[in-house]
Amino acid sequence: MDTNSAHNGYPLEDAIRAQKALRELAGLAPETFPVETFVGMISDEIETLRAQGRTDDEIARTIRANSNIHIGAAEIAANYAPPESRHRAD
Repeated sequence: MDTNSAHNGYPLEDAIRAQKALRELAGLAPETFPVETFVGMISDEIETLRAQGRTDDEIARTIRANSNIHIGAAEIAANYAPPESRHRAD
């Protein structure tokens, strides 16, 4: 039996590594996301950063500085998913 089966969650980095390995094993290309989906995925973080007084431009700069994702403030604003439209399993 897996000793982690009762674990409450896994770090994002581990989940990404596991998915990448499984896609490689299956001979699948890396998964990609359209900008709408990506911004939807990070909308929790955007909400928190906005509440802390961060701007969409600052958020976009941080994303660009830490990844190969080229996104601007306008794309964040246009694709942000407000809390009531997010589907959560919490």
